Formats: sequence, C-alpha cells, structure tokens
Amino acid sequence: MNKGMVFGGRAACFLPIFLVLCLTRNSNILPVAEAIWLTIPSSGTKCVSEEIQSNVVVLGDYYVIDENNPDHIPTISARVTSPFGNNLHHNENATHGQFAFTTSESGNYLACFWKDGSHQKDSELTLGVDWKTGIAAKDWESVAKKEKIEGVELVLRRLQGIVETIRGNLIYLRDREADMREVSEATNARVAWFSIMSLGVCIAVSVLQIWYLKRYFVKKKLI
Repeated sequence: MNKGMVFGGRAACFLPIFLVLCLTRNSNILPVAEAIWLTIPSSGTKCVSEEIQSNVVVLGDYYVIDENNPDHIPTISARVTSPFGNNLHHNENATHGQFAFTTSESGNYLACFWKDGSHQKDSELTLGVDWKTGIAAKDWESVAKKEKIEGVELVLRRLQGIVETIRGNLIYLRDREADMREVSEATNARVAWFSIMSLGVCIAVSVLQIWYLKRYFVKKKLI
C-alpha cells in the first residue's frame, strides 16, 4: 500500500478532531453577530435591510449613543416591516428598544430609524443596532443548561446548527435561481413571439403597400 495514501487517510481522520479542538479553545471562530453603527441625520430616516428566508428567528436590539450629552439623550422612533409591508415593530420616543419575531415570508426585512419631531433641530446622533438572525439568535447558554451539554458536544451542536443554516441558505438560493430561470425563459419566449408577430406585421404591411402601389400604377396606366 502506498505510504502517501495511508498518511492522507490518517490526516483526513484527524482533521475533524483538530478542527473541533480549535473551535473549543477559540469560540471566536464561530460566526457571531456584530453591532451596526448608524448615523441618524437631524432630519430624515436611516434604514437597514436584510434578505431573510421564511421561518427564521430574528432578534434586534438598538440604542442611542450620545457621549457629548449622556444626561439628555435624544429619543428616536423605530419601525420594522416585512417584505409585504406588514408592521412587525413600532416604537416612539425611545432611547433603546428590542424586537423579536419569526419570519413568515421570504424577502427583504426593513428596519428604519428617525429622530422624533422635538429633536429634529439637533445635530446628528449615533445609533447602535445589534441584528441577529438564525443560528446567531439562538441562546446557546440556555440550550447547554437545559440539555446539560458542554465542551466538545456543545461545539458540535453549534456546528450542526451552522451546517443546517448553510444548507437551508443553499436550498433557498437554488429555489430562487430556479424561479429566476423560469421567469427568464418565459420572458425570452414572450420576446421571441413578439418578434415573430412584429416581423409578420411588417411583412403584411409591405405586401399591402406593394399591392396598393401596383394597383395605383395600373389604374393610372403608368405600367
């Protein structure tokens, strides 16, 4: 047997164990959500959006930051809407807030923030938005306490969740690609039929013009 093949097989066996140990020692390798910093203008609205598929848990936390005047932080209003325009969260005169929901439809979910009317003349302010979806929104500490798992087993559960999320996203992208392909094929078919109809109309009009001109010239005894 080839020594290189034996070494390659052993390396392939030990590679998953090595990855698990690395993930156990350094949990930062796992994907985590990071806060988004927005600058809310004195007048107008600032929005963030994300394309999310259906049956996905979404958690959001937003808070106003004003280091220059921490005792009198201006308030904002917030609204979160679904792709079909349904109002999922609405809050007014707040310096911070939270929202949580499970998506019922696929598409772009929009979160908009603006300053309240009483503070429109003030300067810009900074808003922190912590937006978590899917596996990042799951409370793994509660799962570990409830199911009494820890260490490598907990990391494997998290990796399983990440793999399932990636698989779901790939299936979603495959379905979207199939829908786009069907729309493209239907559009191409309609364009082809329209081109054929346009060509037929042009040919018919040309034949009628030739027939009319020939009849006119014969009537005038020009030919």
